[in-house]
Amino acid sequence: MSENEFLAQSFEAHRPRLSAVAHRMLGSTAEAEDAVQEAWFRLSRSDTARVENLGGWLTTVVGRVCLDMLRSRKSRAEEPLESGPAVASTDPDPEQDALLADSVGSALLVVLDTFTPAERLAFVLHDLFAVPFEEVAGILGRSPAAARQLASRARRRVQGAPAPDGDLARQREIVDVFLAASRDGDFEGLLAVLDPDVVARSDEGVAAGAATVASGALRYSAFHAVAVPALVNGTTGLVVLENGRPERALVFTFVRDRIAVIDIVLDPERVSRLDIVLV
Repeated sequence: MSENEFLAQSFEAHRPRLSAVAHRMLGSTAEAEDAVQEAWFRLSRSDTARVENLGGWLTTVVGRVCLDMLRSRKSRAEEPLESGPAVASTDPDPEQDALLADSVGSALLVVLDTFTPAERLAFVLHDLFAVPFEEVAGILGRSPAAARQLASRARRRVQGAPAPDGDLARQREIVDVFLAASRDGDFEGLLAVLDPDVVARSDEGVAAGAATVASGALRYSAFHAVAVPALVNGTTGLVVLENGRPERALVFTFVRDRIAVIDIVLDPERVSRLDIVLV
């Protein structure tokens, strides 16, 4: 086995964890895949002879790539750490961290979108993937104490996050209203089912706010005219069919009977890998 083949094999062994980190960091499957691919490019161009912990090295690389991607969105200005409230400096219990992450479930990505890039990285890497604060601090270019404060601040906001709605029948009703309003050009009807802070994410970018997302839905009403309800990876969604095959998919997250997140998958290859069941 050549050195390149060994490196590729080692990278593939770490890919699932890297993908999970990137997805929690970015909230977008497409962007997460791009971040993981960038990590491979950097690995293939680096001298890894002195790397003792390849998994840790790759996690650091993916963290830095994701941090750059979050900052490039320019969707919010990062609040200086010193202006925030004082927080406890003790580490949380790891078992409580795991229970917290599990209890939030699919609502986690909704609340993560309200974090600054630095808060998101500190919380995701430390609380969800047990990366030591010393390593988190190195990625952020801050002290371990500052990284600890960022994670603690983010943790308090996660603890107050609303749970996602889980009633599939009710979700289907909401999506039906969304679909009908989009087809009819009913802007007010769309606003009625969208959370005020709704986020729509696709390969082409991110849109936020009910008015912005509703306007976008009206611009794509031609697609919605041929969209059909479906379960996408077990989650309520819509798919647009072409010649009987899914061409694009929309996946919805609901909070308090409103659509809080719309993930739009446009790339045919990515659509083909989704588990789609028409309903």
